[in-house]
Amino acid sequence: MSDAAAGDIAGRGAVGAEPASSRVWRALSRFLVWLFYRRVDVVGLERVPVSGPLIVAANHHQGLMDGILLAAALPRRLRPIAKAPLFGYPIIGQLARLSGAIPVHRRQDEGAAVDNRAMFSAARRALEHGEALLIFPEGRSQSEPTLMPLRTGAARLVLGAPGERAEGPPVTLLPIGLMFHEPGTFRVGSAILLVGQPVPTDDLQALPPSELERAVRLLTDRLGDALGRLIVEAKDRHTLGLVEAAESIWREEMPDAAREAKDRAAWLRRAALAHTYLALAEPARTAALRSRLERYVKDLELAGLTNRDLTHGYGASTVLRYGLRQGLALLLGLPLALWGLVNHVVPYQAIGLAVRALKPEPDVLATYKVLIGIVVFPACWALEGWTAWRLGGGLLLVLFLVSLLPTAFFALSWTERLERLRHETRGLLAVLLDRDLRAHLLARRRAIMAEFQDLLRHVPESVLGRSARGRAG
Repeated sequence: MSDAAAGDIAGRGAVGAEPASSRVWRALSRFLVWLFYRRVDVVGLERVPVSGPLIVAANHHQGLMDGILLAAALPRRLRPIAKAPLFGYPIIGQLARLSGAIPVHRRQDEGAAVDNRAMFSAARRALEHGEALLIFPEGRSQSEPTLMPLRTGAARLVLGAPGERAEGPPVTLLPIGLMFHEPGTFRVGSAILLVGQPVPTDDLQALPPSELERAVRLLTDRLGDALGRLIVEAKDRHTLGLVEAAESIWREEMPDAAREAKDRAAWLRRAALAHTYLALAEPARTAALRSRLERYVKDLELAGLTNRDLTHGYGASTVLRYGLRQGLALLLGLPLALWGLVNHVVPYQAIGLAVRALKPEPDVLATYKVLIGIVVFPACWALEGWTAWRLGGGLLLVLFLVSLLPTAFFALSWTERLERLRHETRGLLAVLLDRDLRAHLLARRRAIMAEFQDLLRHVPESVLGRSARGRAG
């Protein structure tokens, strides 16, 4: 995890009179984010107001994990606006109450006209008390790399009902873009949170009550455009994967320009916008480049190599030192790692079996894994503790309980080290068996980047500065 993210997830800022349940929720969120994701970067955290009424509006691509990630990363308590049926589900309902969520009723959930006056009343009371709300204005989670049409709820909360709009301090509407890479894969997925500039509302607040509906539409459009400038939108997930592959190449070819998460996010966004434009303006060249990139990614994967491996190569002395260091660490850590693996292999495998049986959609894969883990791990620990007590009495039970979490984290670190060594060994063998492989792949990589840079010159800067919504409009 990056230094910035570590500070962010530590929960900067004064908590004040934050309820104990909220502190528990945020601590749990930080733990789950640290445990599940390999890396989280937060950009623009200084834009989050330290006090005053606030509505955080974010895109919605990872179900419950979106809310958990934001609760972990932002320095203020966030009260989510959550669909009412969630409160009736086991575990999810308890988590929703723990977070202080406010239920919203939706027509598609209840099959009839709904009355959300209670939700608006509760949300406005919270804002009057200077609290922060979290809303996903798309209205539902979905896995495609695009922003769905926004609902008007966020704008209505900011602008208020007729007769209420002049009361209290102004509400800050803060857009946050969530970007993920392999978000459903445990200890592999990563995320970037991009905090945007507050959406301007002063001119809309000044409109007369008779123009409230027009103000709501305008503010919803502004929010959509702001979110579109903070995320990467693509035609489909395969195209997004290719944009990410191109970014990985750019990161290695131009490392000085790719040091910060905000720079990487900006490049991804510009590359996606450029691809959309070039697919129409230069279809033949764009299709050819896309095909070359697909073949390159496949060959790199088959060889067990990464772009970073190609950049640094495999010097004999470096490989020897690395192998000895990693091998010795694995050997010395084996006893503790085995103890941790024995304690946790059953719940870990049980989660995998449950997820494969349930077959969740990609946008809720991480949510399923986390929620099942919250149930399965404690249940298995209780069974293992009971077994330890029956076999060795209180002493063995105490030993089991004391070693449970330390050995779990040690085993996690040990298995990650083993996987890295396995991957590096596979790449090394590929390079040793084919001495020209690295040079050949490097030449292909540089040719791909050169062609992309040349195509990029044909894209007007005005296109690269727009959101996808603005371009579509």
